[in-house]
Amino acid sequence: MYAEERQQAIADLVARHGRVSVTDVAERYDVTAETVRRDLALLERLGHVRRVHGGAVPATALTMSEPGLAERENTRAGHKDRIAAAAANFLPGAGGSIILDAGTTTSRIAAILPSETDVTVATNSVPIAARLAGIGSIHLHLIGGRVRGTTQAAVGPEALRFLDILNVDVAFIGTNALTIEHGLSTPDADEAAVKRAMVQRADRVVVVADSSKIGRRHLLSFAPLEAVDVLVTDTDLADADRERLTEHGIEVVTA
Repeated sequence: MYAEERQQAIADLVARHGRVSVTDVAERYDVTAETVRRDLALLERLGHVRRVHGGAVPATALTMSEPGLAERENTRAGHKDRIAAAAANFLPGAGGSIILDAGTTTSRIAAILPSETDVTVATNSVPIAARLAGIGSIHLHLIGGRVRGTTQAAVGPEALRFLDILNVDVAFIGTNALTIEHGLSTPDADEAAVKRAMVQRADRVVVVADSSKIGRRHLLSFAPLEAVDVLVTDTDLADADRERLTEHGIEVVTA
């Protein structure tokens, strides 16, 4: 393979997976790590990627933009279905309590809760609350506040006041982005404040995020990796990313 072909292939990998590691690329194309670093340096100068520790992410990985709920619902839908099914294994036993953060993956967890589930659910998601309201065995608490149109999530002082008196067994948290250095992040300050409070009010934190989120970062960090107990993601996660996350004490589950 010529250098130009390899560089185009690397750019395609970054665009498709959201992140590549130097080690994985070197093994894939049977070249040295130094060769990969030179390729990434060239691609960065051309504006195709942004280099990060150990690899590269798309040039647009750091962004303040946020797609709407309808757009995100259909993005990597199959991955999210499998992630939700795997995350359900971390539900507490009968009589337990959970937080379901607003999001398209957490909404899939709500959709597969057994109808006979004896669990208390607190959520700031209008769609999740609407889905669960008719299930008699679920003790539902809707976290109130101003509803953001983009995510249909309740945020603001009212939501934070409710969370301040809450304690649950497990919080299922979504994130727009995740990196080793920046932790979990999101572009909106109000959303970040609510997510931060959710993380703090749970005995166990299970993050549900497809692998395209790994290696990206948004403006506002709402939790360090040390606050995460489990990450449930998909099998496209790079081996190097899994290793680094595991080294930080996170149980990584791929589905």
